[in-house]
Amino acid sequence: MTPDERESPPPGPGEQAAEGSGRKAERRGISRRTMLAGSLAALGMSALREARLAVAGLQEPADPTRVPGRPVSELGMRAPTESPRRVLRDGAQGVSLTPLQDLRGIVTPADLHFERHHAGVPAVDPERWSLLIHGMVERPRVFTLEDLKRLPSVSRLWFLECSGNGGKFYDFQADWSPQQIDGLTSTSEWTGVPLALLFREVGVDPAASWFLAEGMDAAVMARSIPLEKAHDDALIAYGQNGEAIRPEQGYPARLFLPGWEGNANVKWIRRIEVADRPFMTREETSRYTDPLADGSARQFSFVMDAKSTITFPAHPAILPDKGWWEIQGLAWSGRGRITGVEVTTDGGRSWAPARLQEPVLPRCHTRFRRLWNWRGDTALLASRATDETGYVQPTLKQLVAARGQGTQYHNNGIRVWRVQPDGRVFLEPEG
Repeated sequence: MTPDERESPPPGPGEQAAEGSGRKAERRGISRRTMLAGSLAALGMSALREARLAVAGLQEPADPTRVPGRPVSELGMRAPTESPRRVLRDGAQGVSLTPLQDLRGIVTPADLHFERHHAGVPAVDPERWSLLIHGMVERPRVFTLEDLKRLPSVSRLWFLECSGNGGKFYDFQADWSPQQIDGLTSTSEWTGVPLALLFREVGVDPAASWFLAEGMDAAVMARSIPLEKAHDDALIAYGQNGEAIRPEQGYPARLFLPGWEGNANVKWIRRIEVADRPFMTREETSRYTDPLADGSARQFSFVMDAKSTITFPAHPAILPDKGWWEIQGLAWSGRGRITGVEVTTDGGRSWAPARLQEPVLPRCHTRFRRLWNWRGDTALLASRATDETGYVQPTLKQLVAARGQGTQYHNNGIRVWRVQPDGRVFLEPEG
């Protein structure tokens, strides 16, 4: 049993309310300086709230029960005081990052889903869009969007992650947030037609073993995919979180390969060619290949390994006082379900199990929680995930030892957050 488990959590709200603010501060060991800083922070949040209300053209009534609210609208909106935003990186056509630290549950709102493009977002007319399936098949065929929607569909909650997610960790900065270091992953409910069904329609040659997926963006993104993935769980997705898939995510349809690196999930898909060997496209020769320490190269490394990250407390969060806090985070694995997450508060000298929040689904973000009694000293927080295959998330040192310094993709090393005595939280350089 850890020290955190031997102590009781703080008294309930009723008990806290019975105490005076001075006695609460004395009991918790909070200095006047800390209380003043907290008050100033509260004033700052109040001013920020008023500013957001003003920008939205709204005024907060003193008593909402005495004033009629705004009328119903055709398109809903977030509360004006809630403003999660994606962060742009590498230019407007390149990357946007999901605000992991601002999310609740496991589903990412569609407008906060990360983006990664190689030549911007193409404008595609759904009436003119089609998907050609040809090559080593008996009956080559062109499918329209209406054709796909007439076929039996499935809906699944799956995460998507760019293979470069976490790659910026090698260019370490202490003031990065979970969004800036690991924001190239999101979970949505994806709806579409199993690719296996389409392959049955065209009659795939038994000698075939690969297929090419090609997009209709200006980069003409194309990847070689092993045929067995199509027979497993690959999807031609046209829906996301209950609506048509968004243009940034491949409208009107994309290839979705659950648990596999994002670039292989070709967006705006227009052509699938079946063959008996990989196509060795530009993207899988000049990119998405890792040089290893022994001089060889790691190619077609599709599966995203088990990974986790703490989303609170993490930069830029500030803990205003000592006492009980809930460590929260997300874990995921391209190989299936997360079976456990451990948390350390002392930099890895000891680990304790976190609670996995239901639902725990295969190839899907899983939220974890762990109560922690912070005593006001320096703490080093980290999480370590294990998936159903028994794979354990490695430290960054272990990752580099296995793959060498040249690797830049599939960085699933353990992230460490340093909580300082003043409550500020920063990223540590190495797990």
